[in-house]
Amino acid sequence: MGPAVDTVSSDTKLPERTTVVVIGGGIVGASTALFLARKGVPVVLCEKGHIAGEQSSRNWGWIINCGRDDREIPISLLSGRLWREMSELVEAEIGYRATGIARLYDTDEPISRAQAWCKRAQPMGSDARVLNSAEINSLFPGASHPFRGALYSPTDAVAEPQKATSAIANAARRFGAIVLTNCAVRSLDLTGGRISGVITERGRIQCDTVVLAAGAWSRLFCDALGVKLAQLTVQASVMRTGPVAGAPLPAGVTDRFSFRRRLDGGYTIGDPFHTIAPITPASFRLLPDFAEMLRMSWRRLTPSLSRFGTEWRHAKRRSANEPSAYEEVRVNDPDPSKSFLRKAHAQLVERFPAFKSAQILQQWAGLLDVTADSVPVISTVDKIPGLLIGTGFSGHGFTLGPGAGHVLADLAVGENPAVDITPFRVSRFWDGSRPRPEVGF
Repeated sequence: MGPAVDTVSSDTKLPERTTVVVIGGGIVGASTALFLARKGVPVVLCEKGHIAGEQSSRNWGWIINCGRDDREIPISLLSGRLWREMSELVEAEIGYRATGIARLYDTDEPISRAQAWCKRAQPMGSDARVLNSAEINSLFPGASHPFRGALYSPTDAVAEPQKATSAIANAARRFGAIVLTNCAVRSLDLTGGRISGVITERGRIQCDTVVLAAGAWSRLFCDALGVKLAQLTVQASVMRTGPVAGAPLPAGVTDRFSFRRRLDGGYTIGDPFHTIAPITPASFRLLPDFAEMLRMSWRRLTPSLSRFGTEWRHAKRRSANEPSAYEEVRVNDPDPSKSFLRKAHAQLVERFPAFKSAQILQQWAGLLDVTADSVPVISTVDKIPGLLIGTGFSGHGFTLGPGAGHVLADLAVGENPAVDITPFRVSRFWDGSRPRPEVGF
């Protein structure tokens, strides 16, 4: 069972017409609806389950620019600025705190790469820098032995995933958006090859533009449209604890464990870099696209066939008059890997003994939508005028969500976005670009 999420009341009446329909009530979809509504654009947000039911409430709550893929730095900085204004904008407590976040290292090789990253990122506006052991110890006291170095930004922040997306969706409603929960979009309605509406489980909504922000479900929707989206899923597990006395305040990220303090004084703990990789029918079809990522990351992936049958069944083509896969599974709620969590917790306690007393209150897992180059898709679709896609955030969705929503809202009304979205075009998966993931550090 996933964490408890702040509720969002659903509108009850299905409108006959709107200007934009947003598919997906996660952080990206809710942010898109908010920024459209602020522009005065009629918008309907359709969510098959409840708002933030999947990864948008199950993530770490990091708002982190440090170490981003170079292609993501501009939109990450934009998103950081929007996060700083978000509590005031949505008029709600979302737990936003600029605590700082550090990527902590025990060897020299990632430190060298972090120094090179800073040289590239600082001219773009990043305030990140590399810390030495003494500086780390002052920020992260109580370690059993010192870290060798760290990549750190004092303005990197955290917020509460169980609060933030719901607050954004509620604010979108106050600005005039219609929010429909338990309302799956089964298919697009096309006239002359372009968007003229959507077919939901409750009926048709006429519209001019559709924003697909369906996270782990986006590839299934694109498959039905004949749009190649090189996106698969990985499953990550986390735990939350009660309050811990004497534990660090800034969030820490390592290659064996990570932690961040929650608004309630407890901690979110786990290992975000070792995940379960579900093998599905799409895994074989997309293997050539993911070959480079698999080569780079196979030591961190544990294969599983647990979702093979489910995704085989979901891939069956259905008419818009039939119940869809999106109605069959309202919320993806995978079981957490308790063995991963036990190991991460033990390694955390070994390094920071203060966590030994932590009371484990809950464990959960979520499915991350991962692209072949670990960079999101924020894009128009030339073959279907009126369709926009915002997906594949590869574990970075909470950080980038407001920025992505801002860009998608601009695109939906024909305005130039605040950042260059060329690296995020969906056509990179078939236009010969051969996009490659960057080495993480």
